[in-house]
Amino acid sequence: MSASTDTMQSLTSLTVSNATVALEQGVAAIRAGQAVFDLSKVEAVDSAAVSVLLAWQRAAQEAGLALELKNLPANLKSLTKLYGVCALVSPTLAECGPSSSPAADVPQHHHHH
Repeated sequence: MSASTDTMQSLTSLTVSNATVALEQGVAAIRAGQAVFDLSKVEAVDSAAVSVLLAWQRAAQEAGLALELKNLPANLKSLTKLYGVCALVSPTLAECGPSSSPAADVPQHHHHH
């Protein structure tokens, strides 16, 4: 393991029950100069997670940082797409771009028999 100072690695859920704590933790980290959050351990998410991520991005903008969210769980990516804020939450994620990426075209089967 690298000697990362990523305080978000300990986060295992982003739900209504811990949104306020996670929000404050993230904003504090951003104000301390942290610009990369690793969310690989997050397993439980709900709609509150999207609000938290957007608030973190706002805090980063105010601090003059470009916040990078790494290893977003699939269920969280789905929520950000559902709410149409994927690109706002994590502009660096390929999944957030226009559906011109090959991966986005895979599940669509246009076979007419």
